[in-house]
Amino acid sequence: MPVKLGLGLPQMKQYDLGPDVATVARAAEQAGYESLWVFERILFPEPATQGLYNIPGLPWPDQYRSVADPLVTLTLAAAASERARLGTSVLVAPLHIPFQLARSLASLDAASGGRVVAGLGTGWSLDEYAAASVAPFEKRGAVLDELLDVCAAVWGPDPVSYEGELTTIAPSEVGPKPARPIPVYLPANSGRATRRLVERADGWIPVAMGAEQLADQWRKVRDAAAESGRERPIDVCARVNAQYSPKPYEGDDRRAFQGSVAQIVEDLAAHAETGVPEFLLDLQSTTRDAAELMDVATEVYEAARAAGI
Repeated sequence: MPVKLGLGLPQMKQYDLGPDVATVARAAEQAGYESLWVFERILFPEPATQGLYNIPGLPWPDQYRSVADPLVTLTLAAAASERARLGTSVLVAPLHIPFQLARSLASLDAASGGRVVAGLGTGWSLDEYAAASVAPFEKRGAVLDELLDVCAAVWGPDPVSYEGELTTIAPSEVGPKPARPIPVYLPANSGRATRRLVERADGWIPVAMGAEQLADQWRKVRDAAAESGRERPIDVCARVNAQYSPKPYEGDDRRAFQGSVAQIVEDLAAHAETGVPEFLLDLQSTTRDAAELMDVATEVYEAARAAGI
């Protein structure tokens, strides 16, 4: 069975947010993409308190200098599309007030006819945590746990009530409700995160950086699910941060999903062999505008399907 393919929406500095998101959302659906995705970066510190992904000395990429708000972007896409699922990969959950984020996701799901997929993570940037002022970085796991509790309460039947460290909801009517239960996807980048995923989430959101690595991670997630006694399946959508170039990348140091359309599709085929059922192709960082983004995205989609992916 062919894998599902999703596309990252244009959020970066080179795009004109209003028209470009709608244009890409419509064109992606027409091309065959089954889902549309956003990610979150809220600032670009100069100098940064720590390196990219909290790795000392690793610089932040220039494309993070301006990234449009993910929920605003998804709202524009929802209005311009009809069928594609609308996903976040990821929202940095502890940068948001739990009650407000739960309500925003519920409203977007209601407005889109039940198409939202809530991919949530804890992030890594100390500067973003300081700017958001919701909770300190050290409490990120606890904040994510509370957010999951608040979402379950807010999305559930009225009267809604909850009491946690950050959130107190007196018995209340809270609406609108989601059109259907919103799937929650979580990472599995630590033992604690894997347990949270297995116990509380509908799906997993890895980053595809090598077929062998992805296969090993997927096996560990399935093993953890089996050990916990989980019976329902775990959905998966692997993020592909592609670095497209018109010409093939010829160096021996080529990374996965770096290079021409043919090279990206070759890597996609290898990753699909892992059994992961869906891939989000984020091509926006190396295309100049929405027209080129959709040209490349359409070419990748058609080449992938022609290759039996």
